[in-house]
Amino acid sequence: MFKKWANVFMILALVFAVCSPTSYAAAKSVKVTVTLVSAELVENNSVGNEWAIGASVNGKELEEGSSVTLNMKPSGSLKLEALAEEQDKIPDYGSKSTTVKLSSFSKSTTKTVAVVVTENRGRYSGNTATWEFKFKITKK
Repeated sequence: MFKKWANVFMILALVFAVCSPTSYAAAKSVKVTVTLVSAELVENNSVGNEWAIGASVNGKELEEGSSVTLNMKPSGSLKLEALAEEQDKIPDYGSKSTTVKLSSFSKSTTKTVAVVVTENRGRYSGNTATWEFKFKITKK
């Protein structure tokens, strides 16, 4: 009789261990793929012609056309960062970051980050150039 009850308790303990909220929450994660679809100079009012650009998601660098896949909690957030630098003797620089909550969309979304670079010297001082970085975010 004791063995029968011991087996029942062992089975119940195993069921509770597997189905407990903590083990369920720990196992629940989502794969998120972020692609830098494009980085495009959309406006240039005499700021410059030679550029260096960069982008990242949660600190991981992205090149135009490349992707990064992250394992995240469903309640997590992505930090998208973009920067553009006009290349001359005294470079002009602009950057912007934004945060996207994973709970704000169901399967995929597109986020555009606009970076403004302001000419800092010379006869065109104060003029601006605008880059648009388009990110595609997909949950799996």
